[in-house]
Order: sequence, then structure tokens, then C-alpha cells
Amino acid sequence: MQVKLWGVRGSIPTPLSNREYKNKIQRILENAIKTGLGDISKIDDFIKKLPDDLQHVYGGNTTCVSLTSESGITYIIDCGTGLRPLGYDLMKGPCGEGKGVITFFITHNHWDHIQGLPFFNPIYVSGNVLNFYSPYKKQRELLEQQQSAPFFPGIFNDTPSMKNFYLLDTKNRTSVKFEDDLIMDYFPLNHPCGSFAYRFKQNNKIFIFATDAEFTGKILETIGNSTDFFLNADLLIIDSQYTLKESFLKIDWGHTSYTMAVNCGVKWSIKNLVLTHHEPSYYDSKLHLNWKKAVEHGKLINNKNTKIIMAREGMVFKL
Repeated sequence: MQVKLWGVRGSIPTPLSNREYKNKIQRILENAIKTGLGDISKIDDFIKKLPDDLQHVYGGNTTCVSLTSESGITYIIDCGTGLRPLGYDLMKGPCGEGKGVITFFITHNHWDHIQGLPFFNPIYVSGNVLNFYSPYKKQRELLEQQQSAPFFPGIFNDTPSMKNFYLLDTKNRTSVKFEDDLIMDYFPLNHPCGSFAYRFKQNNKIFIFATDAEFTGKILETIGNSTDFFLNADLLIIDSQYTLKESFLKIDWGHTSYTMAVNCGVKWSIKNLVLTHHEPSYYDSKLHLNWKKAVEHGKLINNKNTKIIMAREGMVFKL
């Protein structure tokens, strides 16, 4: 499996501001002066040694992740604004010829997880087939509502692609098999109006996507006793929108602190823990600081096997 992040921001799209851009340039120039950079041929090496928040931008698009199976089939989790650039990429292949088949998994229907669909180019190409898997009975109606007058000029039902909707059984939560060896499971999360985590297994590898969830100490203790859904994953992308202090001020908002996310990753024996759904008010420098503090917290709780990663757009994980 290959997993790629197309949108990692929570709540609302957050473009890079002029103020933050200027601050980045200033800090990069300060680093250049300190290191005595004076040779154009050494610029690439200089950039590689910069802090992560100066090498890259974490990204302002809202949640969207693609999974490419061993056979090369692409699946999509959530339709935040990160879906727009993913759509451009898919148009280079069969989707651009009206021969694309795309499978979506919807975690929930808050705006930041569906607002990219009206700007997804393949939906406007006749012949393309869009399959939506969701635990919500009115999934089609919810997508129709956001893509209708007076909110959007391109009516959902008027777009020429074919749409199929498949309701996931929330009572029995039966595994769904895609291809010969790709298995998908799902699990309810603590979030206003509900949300679901998705777990994918293929070739003895496990990938879990669990954003828009308020993980607490109580929930942490429950996992492993009543369910093994989250245990021993090779890759877990998890909600970590807040600092610990901020999470205490926003109880029942449905999001998790990076501190608790690290607790979860270590407790559940996760190999690669990716912190996502970034707070829209956090600059890249703040996110970088949160990542360093998350790593420090991991050391305090004796983390030895979980790699802690701060999500950014364009990241690719090969399992």
C-alpha cells in the first residue's frame, strides 16, 4: 500500500499568509548568514539542513488522503479541499478519458471533509464512476445539499459522472473486501455528530485513518480490552489538533491533543504515528514546535518503537 496526504488542516482551509511567508524568508536568510552560505552549488545541501518548518509548508488544505493498493487502484478517504489537487493528478490517467473508477470513504460530513468534492475535476467527466462508502444513511442527500443552489452553481446530480452509494453497517461493522486481499474495517469515534475511523489491511500491513476524534484517557484504556481495532498498525494517522492546555479548554469539541495522540500511539504499539488535522490558527513554526514537544513527551513515557511524524501535504508512506 502507498498512502499520500493531500490535505492535513482541520476545520477550515488555511493559506500561507504574507506575514508567515516573510517570517520564513527572514529565518532562512538568518540561517544562511550563520552558516556562511556563499556558494550556489551548496544551496540544496543547506536547505536539507534547515528545520522542517523552513524546508516545507505543512499545508493549508483540509482533510484528504489517498491509498493506492498493491495492484495500483486508488482509494480516497474524505473530500476536503485536498481533493482538488488530487483530482488534477487523477485527470492525467483514466479519469481524464472518462474511464476512471474511484472509491471514497467518508469519515463524517462536516464541511472540512466534504467541501473539496465540488472542485474535484473527475466528477464532471462522463464515464467516470464514483463509489461512496459511508456509515451515514443520507450520504447522497448530504452531498447534494452542499452542491446545490444557492451554495454552488454546479448541481451535484447534474454532473455527468456516475455515483454509487454503499451504506456501511454500523451495528455489525462487517469487514468489507476490496480486490483479493485488501480488507477494510471501520470504527466509531467520539466526535460531534459522529465520525468513523477506517482500517485497511493488505500484504500483512495495516493502515488506520482516525481523525476528528476526541481520544481521552478512558477511551485509551478501553482499546485493547474491548477491541483490538487500533493495535499494532504500521501506520496510524490520528487527530492531534490541540496542545494539551487547549484541549482542556475545548472538551467535547471532538479533537485530541498531540500529547494524548502520542499516548495512544505508544500504548497501541503503532510503528508510524502521524499527527494531523492541524489547528487553522497554528503557523508552521507552531506546528514544528508541537512536533518537537510530542517527541519529547514520547521519551517521557518511554517510547521506544513509535516514530512520531507531523503530517504535511505531499507526504507519502509506503507499506
